Amino acid sequence: MKSLRFPFSRPVSLLVLSSAMAFGAAAQAQDFKVGFVNTDRIFREANAAKAAQSKLESEFSKREKELVDQGNSLKSASEKFERDAPTLPESQRVTRQRQLVDQDREFQRKRREFQEDLSARKNEELAQVLERANKVVKQVAETDKFDVVLQEAVYINPKYDITEKVIKALNAASSGNGK
Repeated sequence: MKSLRFPFSRPVSLLVLSSAMAFGAAAQAQDFKVGFVNTDRIFREANAAKAAQSKLESEFSKREKELVDQGNSLKSASEKFERDAPTLPESQRVTRQRQLVDQDREFQRKRREFQEDLSARKNEELAQVLERANKVVKQVAETDKFDVVLQEAVYINPKYDITEKVIKALNAASSGNGK
């Protein structure tokens, strides 16, 4: 005995199946909880980040002042050379010019080293702040039952932004630890 087949039975069954899946996905989406954390804002506003910035400033302030002083000294010497150059004998002018070039080269080297050292230390300090912040984000996510927390996004609706909550928890954790 042959079964009767309607020509539209297969497309209809696919339509019913896809509709059921869409409704199921919509029902699941209602239970899906998303949060967003603005890392840049944490680096600007969290006490741990401010403390790291203060630590870096105190650690590098002496070297920075020395560089500024050396730069000012080099500028003054260069200006003096420009004023005196027309009246100096050729040999003296060449000697002072070489000295200025050597001083400038040394100044540029020190400035480059300073920038590299500062950058490396800043990265270390920010990595520590980020590590602590990520722990706090995880705690907040688990407590508030978030399914996912994003740190980077092109656009985020402000109602999903949990940055303020994370900053408060991070500040409380930092002050509680004596850090």
